[in-house]
Amino acid sequence: MSGNHSGAAAAEENSAKMRVIRVGTRKSQLARIQTDSVVAMLKALYPGLQFEIIAMSTTGDKILDTALSKIGEKSLFTKELEHALERKEVDLVVHSLKDLPTVLPQGFTIGAICKRENPNDAVIFHPKFVGRTLETLPEKSVVGTSSLRRAAQLQRKFPHLQFKSIRGNLNTRLRKLDEQHEFSAIILAVAGLQRMGWQNRVGQILRPEECMYAVGQGALGVEVRAKDQDILDLVGVLHDPETLLRCIAERAFLRQLEGGCSVPVAVHTVMKDGQLYLTGGVWSLDGSDSMQETMQATIHVPAQYEDGPEDDPQLVGITARKIPRGIQLAAENLGINLANLLLSKGAKNILDVARQLNDAH
Repeated sequence: MSGNHSGAAAAEENSAKMRVIRVGTRKSQLARIQTDSVVAMLKALYPGLQFEIIAMSTTGDKILDTALSKIGEKSLFTKELEHALERKEVDLVVHSLKDLPTVLPQGFTIGAICKRENPNDAVIFHPKFVGRTLETLPEKSVVGTSSLRRAAQLQRKFPHLQFKSIRGNLNTRLRKLDEQHEFSAIILAVAGLQRMGWQNRVGQILRPEECMYAVGQGALGVEVRAKDQDILDLVGVLHDPETLLRCIAERAFLRQLEGGCSVPVAVHTVMKDGQLYLTGGVWSLDGSDSMQETMQATIHVPAQYEDGPEDDPQLVGITARKIPRGIQLAAENLGINLANLLLSKGAKNILDVARQLNDAH
């Protein structure tokens, strides 16, 4: 009996010594679901570690009466979480990758990009319009979206509709759609709806030719302190090589254009037969003026991780030491080259006008 007792005491003592990894997240239900999914992957990989989730509100969660594009702050959903990282109150933070700016503040890096879910946008219809599509909605129907990117593309494609800003987390937006009679439909990311288990509300999934998606949409990024090698090693195994390379190209494209959420910029990427295809576009705010191009680069994704040099600098805010440096650079160059092509054809003018109009409204 005493042997059993001492064994149990030793186990208890060991569990008391288990290292605790603190994970930061936004407070919304979707953010919690996303963080739980990343923590579940880490627990499966590291059964000897304990994980504690710390939820906090961000500026973007608190300012709900203003369109995101008007707030003029690049790190709306990330700043408070980064402060906690800096103060070592948390060891890593889980974000929707599309919320992370292409240039991170000094001292931070994206240590993992998890496998991407469907990156497209979906339409959710008011109950009285179930069975319709955007094309068959009545003239002057109001469609809610918080994104200039979606509004610009869809206005161009569906000129009979009106687009109006709708803010709040997913639960709030769905409630506004169902309970108020202001909106005939709202546009949300497919990935968020899937993670929330609300696939049954999806009335239409928008194809890239109808509405290209935001840079990084559908992927989760794990942000860490850039010099915390221990945590970088811990989360680095979560990198999905294909998602990583697609997102490096997308983020490099956006960074080179100097885009953000105050201008309509969208992308579409495909990896096929060792080729990475990147389509990128820019739009005027009302969608009347637009420009898009496609380029490709040869990129062979490794079948397994390889050890890279230890002093690799970040690419577009991302650290991925186990993925060959050469293919990361090829993906980054693809994004830069496509942006330069659009800029050479006059994209800067479209973006400058969009930025000025957005600031003036």
